Amino acid sequence: MHQGFISVLVTAERYRVVGKSVPKIDGGLKVVGAARYVDDVELPNMLYAKILRSRYPHARILRINTEKAWRVPGVRAVVTGYDVQLGRMGILQDHPPLKTGKVRSVRDEVAAVAAETVEAAEEAVEAIEVEYEPLEGVFDPEEAMKPDAPLVHEENRSNIVDLKMRFSTSDSTHLNQVFEKAAAVVSDRYQVHYNNASPLGTMGVVAHYNNLGELTMYTNTQAPFLYRHELGKILGISPSKIRVIQPEIGGAFGRGMDVYPLDPIAAALSMKTRRPVKLVFTREEELQYAPPRQPAIIYMRTAADREGRLLAREARVILDAGAYVSWGPFDGRVMMATTTGLYTVPEVLFEATVVYTNNPYTGTQRGAGNPQITFAIEQQMDALAEELGMDPVEFRIINANKPNTVTPQGLKITTCELRECLRRAAEEIGWRGRGMAGPNRGIGFAAFFHVGGGARVYRSDGCGTVLSVDDFGLVTVITGSTDLGTGSDTAIAQIVAEELGISLEKVRVVNDDASIRPWDVGTHASRATFVAGNSALLAAKKAREILAKAAAEELQTPPENLVFENNTVYDVTNPAKKIEFDKLVRRIHFRQGGSNIVVSVYYDPPTEMQDENWMGNLSAAYVFGAQAALVEVDPETKWVKVLKIVSVHDSGRILNPAAAEGQVHGGVAMGLSYTLYEELVLEQGRVVNAALTDYLLPTALETPVIKTVFVEKPDPAGPFGAKGLGETGCIPTPAAIANAVYDATGKRVKKLPIKPESL
Repeated sequence: MHQGFISVLVTAERYRVVGKSVPKIDGGLKVVGAARYVDDVELPNMLYAKILRSRYPHARILRINTEKAWRVPGVRAVVTGYDVQLGRMGILQDHPPLKTGKVRSVRDEVAAVAAETVEAAEEAVEAIEVEYEPLEGVFDPEEAMKPDAPLVHEENRSNIVDLKMRFSTSDSTHLNQVFEKAAAVVSDRYQVHYNNASPLGTMGVVAHYNNLGELTMYTNTQAPFLYRHELGKILGISPSKIRVIQPEIGGAFGRGMDVYPLDPIAAALSMKTRRPVKLVFTREEELQYAPPRQPAIIYMRTAADREGRLLAREARVILDAGAYVSWGPFDGRVMMATTTGLYTVPEVLFEATVVYTNNPYTGTQRGAGNPQITFAIEQQMDALAEELGMDPVEFRIINANKPNTVTPQGLKITTCELRECLRRAAEEIGWRGRGMAGPNRGIGFAAFFHVGGGARVYRSDGCGTVLSVDDFGLVTVITGSTDLGTGSDTAIAQIVAEELGISLEKVRVVNDDASIRPWDVGTHASRATFVAGNSALLAAKKAREILAKAAAEELQTPPENLVFENNTVYDVTNPAKKIEFDKLVRRIHFRQGGSNIVVSVYYDPPTEMQDENWMGNLSAAYVFGAQAALVEVDPETKWVKVLKIVSVHDSGRILNPAAAEGQVHGGVAMGLSYTLYEELVLEQGRVVNAALTDYLLPTALETPVIKTVFVEKPDPAGPFGAKGLGETGCIPTPAAIANAVYDATGKRVKKLPIKPESL
């Protein structure tokens, strides 16, 4: 349910386009069904592909016989890892796209078929005969850490993956002394689970390898330039021969961060046949085979003094990577930053241990580890406040970070309105104290912290923009950034329109073909508006300089007197001296030898790669906020119903309030679903609830009243003061609901999802 949003604007500046609620520039196409997604791509002479996966979570491959598959009418190609040479995938290069010798999970790809129809491909896949020698599997990460556990990768001699994710402000002896002397200490174990990102668009790709040796990939990746580079390495061809086209993307939520086996497999089939090959997951395949959110086991303890000031926090996290290392285990870096940076904590120890198992390999998902670690941190904040006899909101305010501070890891916090966010959350939810919400009802709070100005996980965290203006005043912005359906293209258009003083309809954003776009590292870490927006703003400023110089000559006035507004350029000292924007562009074109206005820029935020000790300011800005949840717990069934969520955000200036509120609503719904409904149930590494009848997603009936509050403090580094927003709605929701359940029942929830039997 919608209850509207409130904006608390700290500054009084007013803009004509920025800060206004405008429809998404691609909204019309989507509403009428004209938007084209991966599954809508139809090319002449196209084939359809299906993948054969392992029957066992851990086994040796003894023999693969594809003879019967070739006999199926319409089959045009059958590939296995024995007859195509593909490089390894993944950050650690531990993942062959087509498996030979051994399978390590039931998701493992053993063979693939391309045929004239989907039905023929399915029949052929079922006809492939594979002989296995089953091996003992390991599915519990804590069991997998033991020396005598079955090895997922024998060559490593251990299931522990040494990613060296450890940070400490002091040695263990000193840390233990701090805990021993503390007035209050809370220590516990928490466990968070697998869930599927469940975007509307399933994973898919269309590959077309032509007779010139050129490969075109239609894909819903989030990082087209990294995708092209990695795919080239896997296939053994130059990335310059690979063209990446992104149709509309029906959501991603982190799922599109990596190259996955379906990508090189589809490419290999197309290279075999010289025909386009489409490989798109069904919803059942999506639930079974798409990378789920990173699960975690969290051992945490937190200490405070009698005045309620935090003294120390220790977090030891176990991350089940599954059979291979994709992006999921690197959520540990985000968990580390939140452990050290959400509140002011003088002494911190964080350690994440990544473990191979025979479970599905994991990906990153909205929040990138932050919902998981916040679930533990914010419950401990509540428990400490109770032990000290303090109000949980006041306890958080005492320990909240302030503007212009540096965290133990060297994260430089500039703008930070966390205290105000906490106060507003308490006010809007009607907080009067513990146990005051009414019979069987409870109120819970949780704060959050996340990157909001990029995140330098690669050497480059930048984005390029090419901006041109045609003779009719239409501004075309070619951005490296990818819009995942979030509305980032609209934000870019608003930024450019504001800077050039033109209407939004005069701006066109192009971002579908990586062969004509400038470089961008990818859309992740809530970076698009900040990084791509700053890049677009720089381009617009350069174009404005060119236009201002020409207008100054035309109007016989100094450039500093010129105002760009309402599709017109005029002299602020004499508004009668003016020229329409499109006429000015034509004057430049015809009077300067046919020259066109084309500018190219590259913006890389002023951030640092973290060093081997995990020190360094990885983002140019950070976002803060708080949520309050009101729940009701049925005394008979113990079923939890969320009645209201108040979500308060410090995300700088809000460029498009309606779109921003939509982002928050989507995030809250995702966090609610993760907390109460969604769970991929695994048995021996196999997803057993791979259907929407069994895998629960909330509908409008389960969605509570959501009240969004924006505490707007423009950030000096952001475009028009904006910071990131895309992920934050889901981060505090599990913790806020868990704390509300405790307020209603007196029962601490230490495992997600919250089920009636746990209460």
